[in-house]
Amino acid sequence: MNTAVRFPSASLSSSSSVFFSNFPRNSVSMETIIPANLNLIGKGKGPHFSTISASNDRHGSPPESTFRGGESFFRNILAAMENVYLNKNPTAKSILDLVRSVDDDRICYDHFAFRSFGVDGHGIDSMAKLFVDFGYVQREELRFPAKKLKAFWFSPPNIPHSGDGTGVNGPLPRIFISELLVDQMSSEAQKVIRKYTKLSGNGNMHASVASALGCLTWEKPAYTEFQQLARESEYAAWTLVNGYTVNHVTISAHRLKSHLRKIGNLNQFIEENGFKLNSEGGVLKVSPDGLLLQSSTVADSASFQFAEGITESIPCSYIEFAERLVLPEFKDLPENKVEEFHRRDGFEVGNADKIFESTSIDQLTRKSV
Repeated sequence: MNTAVRFPSASLSSSSSVFFSNFPRNSVSMETIIPANLNLIGKGKGPHFSTISASNDRHGSPPESTFRGGESFFRNILAAMENVYLNKNPTAKSILDLVRSVDDDRICYDHFAFRSFGVDGHGIDSMAKLFVDFGYVQREELRFPAKKLKAFWFSPPNIPHSGDGTGVNGPLPRIFISELLVDQMSSEAQKVIRKYTKLSGNGNMHASVASALGCLTWEKPAYTEFQQLARESEYAAWTLVNGYTVNHVTISAHRLKSHLRKIGNLNQFIEENGFKLNSEGGVLKVSPDGLLLQSSTVADSASFQFAEGITESIPCSYIEFAERLVLPEFKDLPENKVEEFHRRDGFEVGNADKIFESTSIDQLTRKSV
């Protein structure tokens, strides 16, 4: 089995014809993982949320909505998505285990992130429906013109007494969903993407099921078309082979109890244990207001068999870390009185733009310093 990468060198928005052959060692075999005890049903048509303009939600406030539906059912869906993600990404699993070993076996997630194709109903709306149905609220829109992307984030509903759990059984995470603005791509790239979204049929209506099962809603793509997309947009190529799989989960650093609650200490801990962090724009990404601090690992790789029978390495997912500082108006609150809504909320285009590069070939082939 040939696992040498032949992935065109490009930023998420640029073009190049250079090919690389030294893919990172963190690779696993791609496979469909169906979690036990899960019964997922997707049905109905939801509203189109991605066309709504949202406010700039950077200041915290208590959750505005309450949870709708069966909580255990929803958490089982999140757990299934997490299981697929962890089985395909050994770096994320190892880091979560390491942090738990230091922090009394408790981790809270800041957010889950997904990617999509913004065409033929396969964009943000397709993945957002699950979360909105259970009470999530759409928030701010973010635009990334150079990468031909847009995104929305969704705040979780209020669930009383959810603060004591860990992982998907703890406080519900924010949701960040991005989409490729396919109409802005070249006609050749559009043709490839539309070919597969058409093959998906109504698969977009069951995006959350695909994510929970770890499978594509379209047929296995051709390697030549994967290469073609990668030369123009690594985001497009990633989405073609990973679909609605979780792109990353994020550890909420400030909710940890040990010294790792400071993201600088957490970054140092991660690197000292031999893991490579995304260096795009510096390891630590800081919002202009200085209140949102983020970092991430470089994505793992996985062997993937394409339609021609060729097996090659592809970029998979990564893990992110976020520390949200207390807003100035609440700076005098005693630490034990500070809640999540007292902290900086939302996302930042400049930070997210660099975090996207965690799956880029430049980061994956960069040697650790």
